[in-house]
Parts: sequence; C-alpha cells; structure tokens
Amino acid sequence: MWVQPPDERAWPFWHAWADKTVYAVSGPGEQTLPWLPAEVRLILRSKDTGGRLLTVHATVHEIDPADETWGPATEALKAARLNAADDALDRWARECTVRAFRPFGTPLEAPGSYPTTSGAAPVPPSDATTATWRPWHWRGRPRRRRGNRLPDDG
Repeated sequence: MWVQPPDERAWPFWHAWADKTVYAVSGPGEQTLPWLPAEVRLILRSKDTGGRLLTVHATVHEIDPADETWGPATEALKAARLNAADDALDRWARECTVRAFRPFGTPLEAPGSYPTTSGAAPVPPSDATTATWRPWHWRGRPRRRRGNRLPDDG
C-alpha cells in the first residue's frame, strides 16, 4: 500500500488491516513516513502483479498508547510484522508513531476508471550518483557489458 499526502509524492508502507482500518507504525527501527495531514490518499496495489487496484481518500489519526484502540492496532501490526522482536510493543510506545487510516467515500480510481497518464513521480533529490565512477573488475568488464553484443571469451 502507498500513502499520498496532498501535493506530494506517494510513500510505500507496510501495514495491517483490522476492523475496516489500516494501521501503520513508523519511527526508529521501523519504516519512514513523512508527517501526514488529517486526510490523505491510499493507493492499494495488487499482491500478484503490483498494479494499482484502488485509490481512496482516508482520514489519518495518530494512536497514543493511552487510546483504547492502541491494543488492537499494535496486536494487528505485531502479527503482520515479520521477525517482530519481543519488545516491539514497548518500543513502539516509547519511540514510534502508530497511525490509523480509515478509508471513506467512493474510490477515486478503480478498475475501469484509471487515468491515461503514467502516474510517474519525479525522482526525489539525492546526493547519490554513479555517473562518473565505474567499479573495477578483475580482467576488465565482460564483453557483453562493454557496449557490444559479442559473447564472452569464457
């Protein structure tokens, strides 16, 4: 699933469903999510093909450990979390943010009503580059990687 704040790029995130609500945890040792306003778009993707299935509006609510929904939300998240540590719930309460996303209204995009644009977002700025540096290879780069189509000498 992806979350898209207004006028910003979409962010992928792992999540858990429970009681028609999507729960997500972010923070140290977990996934990174930006600050989210009270209303966002959720983009649901196919587990089989990775293709976009639905885009819906959703409300966002941060869940505090004192909330009555904290227990069900964190239990659903811990069950969905691969390799969850034994102290995950305590760490989430101390250091992380748990959010509840509740979809509402009719889907903005659904099968049969996708836009014709690509939906591609610009690449976020980064200092990472490999434009000028090429890794050193023992006995040079293989011929098939040097720009010609000759087979390797083997």
